[in-house]
Amino acid sequence: MQLSQGNVSELRAPPDCVVVLAISPDPQDHVSLGGMFSRTRWRLIEAPDCGNALDLLRRDQVGVLICEASLPDGSWREMLDSVSGLPTSPLLIVASAKPDDALWAEALNLGAYDVLSKPFDRGEVVRIVSLAWRHWKERTPWTAQEAVGRPS
Repeated sequence: MQLSQGNVSELRAPPDCVVVLAISPDPQDHVSLGGMFSRTRWRLIEAPDCGNALDLLRRDQVGVLICEASLPDGSWREMLDSVSGLPTSPLLIVASAKPDDALWAEALNLGAYDVLSKPFDRGEVVRIVSLAWRHWKERTPWTAQEAVGRPS
């Protein structure tokens, strides 16, 4: 589900709701994560590339990003740089079909929260996203958390 201006209300969520933005050009990634999230009270927002993701992030606050390692208009590195300047920057999780030791080391050293292997494993996704969300909430001021899901 790629969000357009017409369905921005789908981005709104209560403050305690886990809000995750999945950035991937592969529709199967969104289907897979959507299936996992459908069994939770979590909110999944989808974007196919960096540009669309940044547009969404300018309008709404998100706590966790799951970002494909390589995107049509950039990579997880560009996303990490772009979100680091946001007042309540989300934590970024890199997703890769071939996560090797070099990717893990680079991602963690540059400030990504973690790396997920694809295809996604439900248990691993739930564990890592839960921990990332908890970490984001702990470091984010309470007043900013209140703004999650509220219109800008």
